[in-house]
Amino acid sequence: MNSEITPLFRAGGPAAHGAHFAMRFSSTPRGARLARLLVGQRLDAWGVPYACEAHDALTLIVAELAANAVRHGRVPGRDFHLAVTRNATAVRVEVTDTRAERVPALTTSPPTGDTGRGLILVDHLAHRWDWHPRADGPGKTVWAEYALPTGGRTVAAPAGREIGAPATLDP
Repeated sequence: MNSEITPLFRAGGPAAHGAHFAMRFSSTPRGARLARLLVGQRLDAWGVPYACEAHDALTLIVAELAANAVRHGRVPGRDFHLAVTRNATAVRVEVTDTRAERVPALTTSPPTGDTGRGLILVDHLAHRWDWHPRADGPGKTVWAEYALPTGGRTVAAPAGREIGAPATLDP
């Protein structure tokens, strides 16, 4: 985990000058997919446009954390909760499920395995991530913070450039 890095969000709730989105989703693959799609739309509305590195990284972080909540945190009849907050310099993603006994941990999965890489991706993409027990009931919250490039400015990928290739900012 990247917990030794300076926090991008201060304790005490959503950023004072930011945007916040929160919603409950069914603990199913369809719920995880809907969470990813809605966050993608919300990020675009918040100025993190489609086809930029930050948008792609954040939607992948949401997809992995939501998929983990469905796969490892599911309790029949219970939903998972997603909260996304953007401030001037970063985006924080929080996914809460109702299973306290299955805590997230980085593992090394066999190269031929079909699963086990979600948190490795989150660890690679996020500025920092961690988890904590759910404050208002059984379960846990897994969160990740993504630092937006250049003080919150994002750049769409130019036509023909692969996503993930280095982007440059025009003055």
